Order: sequence, then structure tokens, then C-alpha cells
Amino acid sequence: MSPLQAIGRRLAAFLAKPRERNSHIPTSPVALFAATLRKGDVVLVEGSSRFASAIKYLTQSTWSHAALYIGDTLGPPAPGEEPRLLVDVDVVEGVRTIPLSTFAGLHTRICRPVGLGEAEVDALVQFMLSRKGITYDLKNIFDLARYFIRTPPVPGSMKRRMLSLGSGEPTKAICSTLLAQAFESIRYPILPEVALVDVDSKGARRAAREILFIRHHSLYAPRDFDVSPFFQVVKPRLAQGFDYRQLEWQSPAAPAQDEPGPDPSG
Repeated sequence: MSPLQAIGRRLAAFLAKPRERNSHIPTSPVALFAATLRKGDVVLVEGSSRFASAIKYLTQSTWSHAALYIGDTLGPPAPGEEPRLLVDVDVVEGVRTIPLSTFAGLHTRICRPVGLGEAEVDALVQFMLSRKGITYDLKNIFDLARYFIRTPPVPGSMKRRMLSLGSGEPTKAICSTLLAQAFESIRYPILPEVALVDVDSKGARRAAREILFIRHHSLYAPRDFDVSPFFQVVKPRLAQGFDYRQLEWQSPAAPAQDEPGPDPSG
């Protein structure tokens, strides 16, 4: 390992260390969350690390991390181990498989691609698993570290472009970039750019057609799966059958009665 790589790994570990959160109430209990997930779902996470703060600043979003749910693809776990049901990219460990409990206590969101067949979902999962062991792009670490020295006054229109900081090496990865590549491999859109193009054909009227331009994968951020028109936001409490009539409300405590004062007449 070169001195620069050693510094990058130490910096990555420092930036990835979780900090105390303002809220300790997760979006959904882990059991309810697990019962709602389907293979191929994208899980968004609101992290609490310094690294997550930089991502949230640049994207102006709640979400700082994304992972793919792979279900039972890896089969039963070894005795005494939790099943590894997600593939994500960690700044220290690189591309890895993790249990759902990794995100316990954090705010999460399920974003579900619509209309994928079983073969397409399997191809998506295998794309991610085939990258297991690939290291995180440390160039992103050095670039994002600048935002903790002094937060630059980046215009809103430029913040997305600031995310295309990776070196682009095929042996490196960041979370949203790898997921974007996976969906690109099966030709599933995330946030296509739509352009209206006038087409002139001999003997025909002028017509407009819609063309989808898939953006380069380096420009994608976790929030894009949330705002994408092609991903359904699935809320576990609603998906598992929610009836507000079954809620138990705690009655407010009755206000204390003031002691009666002296009778002014007497």
C-alpha cells in the first residue's frame, strides 16, 4: 500500500465514523422494513457521518447512501451469522454484502423499480455481486474532504456536477455510481433527460419525438432514486396494511384544578 493510499484509508475511516444523531427514531422497525423489501429494491439511508454530511450538502437531500436489496441470493447464512441481504459500497471496505441490521436506527426509504422481470432482477443483482471486493474510489475521499475545511459557496445548479469527482477507474466505485451502472446494464432509466426533437421526413408532416438520454453514471446521487419517476417509493407501514382506526391514542392528562381562592364577598 502506497503512502497516499494509507492516508486515504485513514481519512476515509475518519469521515465514515458515525456521529451522534439528532433523532434516534428510525423510519420503520427492522422487522417491518424486512417484510416489505423485494429483491431489486434500492434502499436509501440518511447517514450521520461527516462523509454523509458532504453528500447531503452537495445533493441538497436527506439521503446520503444507497444499497441494493438482494434477498436470499446468497443462500442461508453460516451458523451464528445474520443473512447478508444488501450490497453496498463502504468507503473503507469497498463493495460488500451486509445484513439489514447495519442500517437499524437510521432513517431509510425503499425505492422500487417498476416492471422488472425475474431475469432482469437477477441480472441486476449479479452485476452488483460481481463487483464485490472492488475498493472505494479514494479520489472522491480527498475531493469531498475539502468541504470540511471550508464549505464553498457552490451555486445550486453546480452542486450536482461537483459529484462527478471520481477518477473513473474501472477498479473503483462509489455507492450511487455503482447502482447507476447496474441499472444502466439492464437499460432501466433513473433520471433520463428528455429532449423534444423536430424530425423532418420527406412527404410527412413535422413531428416531435421524445428521446431519452441516459446520463453518465458518475452524475447520479442517492436522491435521484427517490425523485425518479420510474421508481416507486414504498412505505413499509402502508404496504403492510395501515388502518388509522386501529391506532391507540393516549388521552392528554387533565389540567390540574386550581385551589379555590377566598370568597371576595366575605
